[in-house]
Amino acid sequence: MRSALSSTFALFQKDLQSELRTRYALNALLMFVVTSVATILFALRSDQPSPSTLSGMYWVVVFFTAMSSLSRIFVSEEERGTTMTLQLVASPSVVYFGKLIFNAVLTISLTVAVTLLYTIVFSEYFIIKSSSIFFATVLLGSLGFAAAATIIAAIVAKANTRGTLYPVLSFPILIVLLMTVMNATTKALEGAPFSDALEDFQILAGYILVMTGGSFLLFDFVWKD
Repeated sequence: MRSALSSTFALFQKDLQSELRTRYALNALLMFVVTSVATILFALRSDQPSPSTLSGMYWVVVFFTAMSSLSRIFVSEEERGTTMTLQLVASPSVVYFGKLIFNAVLTISLTVAVTLLYTIVFSEYFIIKSSSIFFATVLLGSLGFAAAATIIAAIVAKANTRGTLYPVLSFPILIVLLMTVMNATTKALEGAPFSDALEDFQILAGYILVMTGGSFLLFDFVWKD
């Protein structure tokens, strides 16, 4: 057990050091966040968006930015030719959870960046009245994104049309997650009590458990195919 945990953490460290060295995902993340928020700002102009509109745009930015960065987690292994080495030195469970932790950290960093930029750009409208609902939504939403993105990235890495296939596969799988986090974020902006969002949190927690458990069971077949 301890050996598996140390191997998982070592794999996470390897991916983190590789990303800090190349900064591919980080640069793509920052570029898409700034471009998307600037486009929304120009589109709104002097209009006053409702909380539901703001929450919808917030998670749309997160979704499309995630599509540009999270898919690289397995594609980079294929491009570097290190997939076979990983298959020899690490078990599928170690690879899966190592990649999952990295994607979770990357997604949480993404949502923090979007939140900060949104707070600055839309300071008059994007006012978080219920911080407990908002932070719980961001945390659970980020974990849900990471859980779905990890297994989808593993599948897409084996295909030839990687660039177009990833968003096509991701959207139908993430639609339930997106609708739920948008609804919960709207409640956070409206200042609803925490109890009003419990149903949304139950859906998000169930989504994370089902996606993580199902992905773990299927990953062995996907990884060794």
